[in-house]
Amino acid sequence: MPNTSQGSEGSLVLPTVQYQRPLNDKVVIVQVFIGIFLCINSLMIVTFFKKEAFFTNTRYIFFAHTLVCDSMFLALTDVLLLMSYSQVPMPGGLCIFLIVILENLTVATPLTLTAMSLERYIAICMPLHHSELSTPVRAMRCILLIQALSSVEWIIVISILFSAVPLSFYTSPLVCSFEQMIVFSWQGHLTSALCQFNFLVMSVVIAFTYVKIMVAARAASSDSKKSTNKGLRTVILHGFQLLLCLIQFWCPMIESAIMKINFNVFIQVRYIDYIIFILAPRCLCPLVYGLRDKDFVVVMKYYGLFGYSKKVFIFNMDKSNDVKGKKLPCTPVR
Repeated sequence: MPNTSQGSEGSLVLPTVQYQRPLNDKVVIVQVFIGIFLCINSLMIVTFFKKEAFFTNTRYIFFAHTLVCDSMFLALTDVLLLMSYSQVPMPGGLCIFLIVILENLTVATPLTLTAMSLERYIAICMPLHHSELSTPVRAMRCILLIQALSSVEWIIVISILFSAVPLSFYTSPLVCSFEQMIVFSWQGHLTSALCQFNFLVMSVVIAFTYVKIMVAARAASSDSKKSTNKGLRTVILHGFQLLLCLIQFWCPMIESAIMKINFNVFIQVRYIDYIIFILAPRCLCPLVYGLRDKDFVVVMKYYGLFGYSKKVFIFNMDKSNDVKGKKLPCTPVR
């Protein structure tokens, strides 16, 4: 059974074990889930880059960014899972590099979900300003801001590590986990404070967009109520996905308390935390956003079937892509 390792004060959860064991059913289950969703994510990423019209729509840009982040996260965590489970060491410098990437991806996903909820709020509650505020250029700038904010925590942690460890640390073999990056106990308190601050801000934003869209849904006319209700459901699903992402910051405290009572129960709880709060949120993205979008699914089916799907693709873009109030003309997939 895989054993996930997590920073003692609410940082990225990574799988670790204490001794070498053969693969069992639970490890195989993890491999199956990750393999399936990596294939789905890869097909969706290819679909996004194949169709130029998606580049002009903000929500698809954010969706593609989330897919890339989640795919990288799933692949890297799976590699570390297998290496940690098999007790395969790596040089400290390589471990630092992987932890930096994973820490960035850990924060980037919930921040992108928050940005997607804000985009839906602008589209539904501020339709007259949507074409001005929600543009591809602004979306790319927002992604750069998300990456910058995601870098704050790992920059602090790694800066402290560089100043405290000897040069031999970078070449010494070790089983990689975030715990290897913690030198002082107060580092854990600092990272915990940053995580809780992120949790608070993103939760407030999600709650704000949900309430505003819900009010708009009640006041909407029968013609626009369907679109508004769909936006409300999307925000609810984003909120659920974001909640799963952020609960991982609380897992260390719960796991530490359980470990003091019963170590076997602690092992089981840690495995469940890894499945529910680490893998599940990253696997929900294509289900929440991609497969619910009929336009995207038609194009994905075309490329997934290597062009054997001959359906005509009709774009149903937001008002940001309208031309003087008229929808864009229908275009074939090819």
